[in-house]
Amino acid sequence: MDKKVRVRFAPSPTGPLHIGGLRTALFNYLFAKKHHGTFILRIEDTDQTRYVPGAEAYIINALNWCGIPFDEGIGKDKGYGPYRQSERKEIYKDYALQLVKNGHAYYAFDSAESLDIYRAKEEANGNTFIYNHHNRLKLDNSLSLNADEVSTKIKEGIPYVIRFKTPTAEPLELFDTIRGNMTINTNVLDDKVLFKSDGMPTYHLANIVDDHLMQITHVIRGEEWLPSMALHILLYRAFNWQAPEFSHLPLILKPVGKGKLSKRDGDKMGFPVFPLNWIDPATNELSQGYKEAGYFNNALINMLALLGWNAGTEQELFSLPQLIEAFDLSRVSKSGAKFDPEKTKWFQHQYMQQKSDNELADLLLPILNEKHASILNDNGANNYNAKQLKNFSDKSFVSKVIALTKERATFVTDFWDLTAFFFVAPNLFDEKAISKQWKESSPALMIELINCLNNIADFSSENIENQIKIWINEKELGFGSVMQPFRLGLVGALKGPHLFDIASLIGKEETISRLKFAIENIQK
Repeated sequence: MDKKVRVRFAPSPTGPLHIGGLRTALFNYLFAKKHHGTFILRIEDTDQTRYVPGAEAYIINALNWCGIPFDEGIGKDKGYGPYRQSERKEIYKDYALQLVKNGHAYYAFDSAESLDIYRAKEEANGNTFIYNHHNRLKLDNSLSLNADEVSTKIKEGIPYVIRFKTPTAEPLELFDTIRGNMTINTNVLDDKVLFKSDGMPTYHLANIVDDHLMQITHVIRGEEWLPSMALHILLYRAFNWQAPEFSHLPLILKPVGKGKLSKRDGDKMGFPVFPLNWIDPATNELSQGYKEAGYFNNALINMLALLGWNAGTEQELFSLPQLIEAFDLSRVSKSGAKFDPEKTKWFQHQYMQQKSDNELADLLLPILNEKHASILNDNGANNYNAKQLKNFSDKSFVSKVIALTKERATFVTDFWDLTAFFFVAPNLFDEKAISKQWKESSPALMIELINCLNNIADFSSENIENQIKIWINEKELGFGSVMQPFRLGLVGALKGPHLFDIASLIGKEETISRLKFAIENIQK
């Protein structure tokens, strides 16, 4: 590429950043980094009626948490700012007037009421009303009025907008990197408003002017902007500017079928659609984010990268540097990508397995401390014996516990249910397990097992297993008749990792103590 790549992510601060917008940001980021370019954040807040307090900060925080921070933008001015369109509004009017002067735009004085009347007449005759070459000379604008009339209206302060004068009957050739060549007849286009009566530009004018002034080389945006591409190309031509390359990304579809993924889909099916928690300032309603739901940021990014793009291989797990290296717009699909919540969990599980036991221990320790305090406050509630709290703050111990249980975990919060018995002796026992596995002979067998355990000096998992198996064989006992009550005594249920790993980790004294407690309490 001859020019230095400059791409922008340009969201409106109208609410939290949807994962569809996040994927757009990600693809811009990957493209910029692939080509050693610049990733810019621009806030498109020309529609002040839809502005939501806190949305801008949310967008910035979300990009930072996801690990795809912008290189240039608010707080990172590289000479192309300001980066909020509301702070650039003085720029746009001059460009709108330039188009009027060059004959590519015109003043329109039509009131909303007069347009409603005209629209109703057209629809009564079976026509669809479009403000363009069909009727622009019949309406109240600087094309149908003489210069003196236009000047008088402006001097009198009559409200006006500036509309683009769309060329008539021109087959306009368009090219999109993802969708290829397209042709559209300009007769189907309307004369879009470029500058509003409130002194603010519309998205179309502000977008084009900003992209030009910020020297954007590639516009990578959502499919919903594809219908605007013709107007934008015409605007570049009207200004005699070189247009950037356009790429329109496919929609992210609902998990159950067609249609764009929405917050309602997430609420209905129980998954987030935003990267971070969002509290609606108008309703105080909380929408959960992927971060707070326990997802790792790199798992979310990996999942989003593969929604509508593939590397052309069977590889599914990519680090961010690998994504940057592999990313190519030519491999972005034209068709929508169906969102799969279970696949998202699969990515989370894979990244869980990749983390070291020590990393996960750091994440789990705060949760364990909360559980520790809760159990103490509840005086042994939640089926645990508050007198036997151990190892909650011992990182080495916690890391060993994680090593035994990690493969079963998807989220860090899963570990408590998977590992609680390592830290707190069970106070109650699973009734179904008791009815199936705790026989009349079990107490006597467990007493013998305690004697056997007492004689084991080397309490490593392997040695415990060898010694117990020797004892079982010598006594000609059924393996299950010993192991299932043994597990029930240590865990409180028939679950958990390798039983001898559990015994070794909690230690001989704790193992025997739990078995004694089980004998006394299960008999009751």
